[in-house]
Amino acid sequence: MPAPDQTASSNSDNHVDVLIVGAGISGIGMAAHMTEKCPDRSYAIIERRADIGGTWDLFRYPGVRSDSDMHTLGFEFEPWTHKKSIADGASILEYLDRIVATRGIRPHIRFSHKVVSADFVSREARWHVVIEADGERTEMTAQWLYLGSGYYDYDEPHDAGIDTSAFGGDILHPQFWPEDYDYTGKEVVVIGSGATGVTLVPAMSEKAKRVTMLQRTPTWMFSRPAKDWFANTLRKFLPEETAYRVTRWKNIKMQDYGFHRARTKPEKMKEYLSKRLRKALGDAYEQKHFDPPYDPWDQRLCLVPDNDLFDALKSGDARIVTDRIASIDEKGVRLESGDFLPADIIVTATGLKLVIAGKIKVSLDGEQIDFAQRYYYKGCMFSNVPNLAAVFGYLNASWTLRADTNADYVCRVLNLMKDKGASLAVPVLGESERQALEEDDIFDFSSGYIQRSKHLMPRNAKRFPWRLNQNYLEDRKLMSEDPVDDGILELAAAADADARRHSEPASAI
Repeated sequence: MPAPDQTASSNSDNHVDVLIVGAGISGIGMAAHMTEKCPDRSYAIIERRADIGGTWDLFRYPGVRSDSDMHTLGFEFEPWTHKKSIADGASILEYLDRIVATRGIRPHIRFSHKVVSADFVSREARWHVVIEADGERTEMTAQWLYLGSGYYDYDEPHDAGIDTSAFGGDILHPQFWPEDYDYTGKEVVVIGSGATGVTLVPAMSEKAKRVTMLQRTPTWMFSRPAKDWFANTLRKFLPEETAYRVTRWKNIKMQDYGFHRARTKPEKMKEYLSKRLRKALGDAYEQKHFDPPYDPWDQRLCLVPDNDLFDALKSGDARIVTDRIASIDEKGVRLESGDFLPADIIVTATGLKLVIAGKIKVSLDGEQIDFAQRYYYKGCMFSNVPNLAAVFGYLNASWTLRADTNADYVCRVLNLMKDKGASLAVPVLGESERQALEEDDIFDFSSGYIQRSKHLMPRNAKRFPWRLNQNYLEDRKLMSEDPVDDGILELAAAADADARRHSEPASAI
């Protein structure tokens, strides 16, 4: 990958039509959609890291890969051309770099810049955004702010409260993996059996003396080939883009079917998954390690490509222990059962810490916005907040599906604003309408990182458009077919919107 251009955006003016925060999947996707659908609008991307990729640039732990197939984690506009559809981190970065290069996005990115705060000034219909780089702060303005900053804290992982102070070896967290770290011949304990742990254990077992996955409770897992034979066969007979579209749609439908099957007939899904696990593991199968106390898709299923974890378990290079930690001493982990796990290295794959809006202080006319008191609008915008969109991907499908949908929708809003000569777009939720909304659980998932963060999340109504759906097929239909000018999204000039805002009661959210 070529070294990133460290210069500022080619637009030397510090005002742009759209300011995108983050050069990961969401931010790059928005820039690509704008290039195609809003080519007359200016944009800049603010990226705190030194290169593109977001998550895929941050995480460098052994084996890092997608836990979704790349025909759905890939964008709708850019075919995935690798034979492997379960891709390693380096291949995903290559894919993103190709998009950035072919669409001329890189000159618009300001690397090693961090957005500190953003205040929308109604009378100007502009965001005033404070940006920090090299210890100095500057300000940009933008008509629209697009948050593609992800959903977790880049600076702090979740603290599981495990006391490792007495441990004599190395303690690593996957989010901050040391470059060129050598674990050859070491005894490794990986705490956690989520997606990261399931990826780390087989990868580390290739060099380590032994890797132990220590879990409090089992996780539902399923295996699939890393190569998609259907996609690779289609590509022999059809043009690349056609084969990609067909495979993408097939995989979306399969994801949707599997999720709804799990939710409507959980016992059948448990039976199906357990049968596949027993077949994959053979004599290495122990029910206590693979029989979670929750239904499939109450938490995200963990993908095991090409049976790599199961093969490591069968070979003896890895093992699973289901128990709780009593203490950690200099030599390893003491369990509540009384067993002891010797360790040279402990990896705390204990989860992420969620944040809203990338920890940016977001304000409206100087008053900080509490997103937990705002309702989602179409899973993209927020009640009574003008000219702001954000991406929070699906929990039951690939992140990019929502990123594509939201970017397309915002481009449609921008184009309608231009046609109408409007400077603001606000999803208006009046006080009486708000009181009439029936609230819904924003995340019907039991995963720890989800439950820990619910108090931070925007509010969710039972009916569209005031909700964040977890149904891509429904969203795709609603977002593409419903008119942008739906009687809720108010398009206005700055003066009109400013007058209306100051006439509203303070309680309106």
